[in-house]
Amino acid sequence: MAQLDKYFGALVDAGGSDLHLSAGRAPAMRTHGEIAPMDGERALTDAKLREMMREIVSDSRWQIFEQTHDIDFAYRLEGIGRFRANYFVQAGGAGAVFRIVPETVIPIEKLGLPPAVSKLADLESGLVLVTGPTGSGKSTTLAAVIDRVNTKYSRHIVTIEDPVEFVHQNKRSVLSQREVGANTVSFAAALKSATRQDVDVVLVGEMRDLETIELALNAAAMGILVFGTLHTSGAAKTVDRVIDVFPAEDQAQARNMLSDSLAAVVSQVLLRRADDGGRVAAHEILLRTSALGGVIREGNTAMLASIIAGGKRMGMQTMDAALAELVQKRIVTREAATIHASPNARL
Repeated sequence: MAQLDKYFGALVDAGGSDLHLSAGRAPAMRTHGEIAPMDGERALTDAKLREMMREIVSDSRWQIFEQTHDIDFAYRLEGIGRFRANYFVQAGGAGAVFRIVPETVIPIEKLGLPPAVSKLADLESGLVLVTGPTGSGKSTTLAAVIDRVNTKYSRHIVTIEDPVEFVHQNKRSVLSQREVGANTVSFAAALKSATRQDVDVVLVGEMRDLETIELALNAAAMGILVFGTLHTSGAAKTVDRVIDVFPAEDQAQARNMLSDSLAAVVSQVLLRRADDGGRVAAHEILLRTSALGGVIREGNTAMLASIIAGGKRMGMQTMDAALAELVQKRIVTREAATIHASPNARL
């Protein structure tokens, strides 16, 4: 039994989501959005923490960590659960963060996602971006959408992740799940390969760089349904982020590509429930309309708010509207919602 396993068990028993370990500090965990030290635990020395971290990784991964000071991987503890892990080095020594990944995919119906998000599984092509800060539930949302595709349609689905989080079983579709580092050298390499694998749907766990974003746009232009994530907030910032990745001389072409391929942007945040019963997601939803392409080509992202406001019947909504509804239903407090609302929002 690895020394870290006791912390994983305690995390699960407490209903926590993340375990934080840092040299010079006591182990801490996040529960319902709040981080606090674990009861009865002392500060870990750098040597002790590294000893514990070393136990649950292969020789090759540990060598990479010692060379680069960063690794990502998945760890499964029988009878307890799966964890997404990140090792890093900070000023005070080594550090690690582990996030619980549910053993089974949570269906869309149980997540309570808006109907417009559920319908993304019915798309046949285009680029769908799910965005939000770290820990906002992007992976959980995308796993539920992929599961819906898998349940309803006979398609070839390729997921490219770092690491693989939710493990899908073949239902009506055939799934190929690839882990960066273990099964492919990079997101871009796997994405380029996927276009030659008779693929219908691709999930790109994170669109980190120019090459990956460009390949995702090209894949969507080829008629593939591409799902990707970005660490942005809101539709306007997401569109700007995609374009800004490109060199200035290529941005006009990038706007044309994005205007033709963008099918939807879903931005989400997690808020603590007013009754302390966990957390709930709020979503901003932008869907494709006849006006969307022109707005993107012209670089007039300020108009996206008007498109969203005018698309309520289609299921579009602004983040402020989603937050206001949660406040009105007393699911979250006004104070919690205000943190994520625009400055002049009426909640």
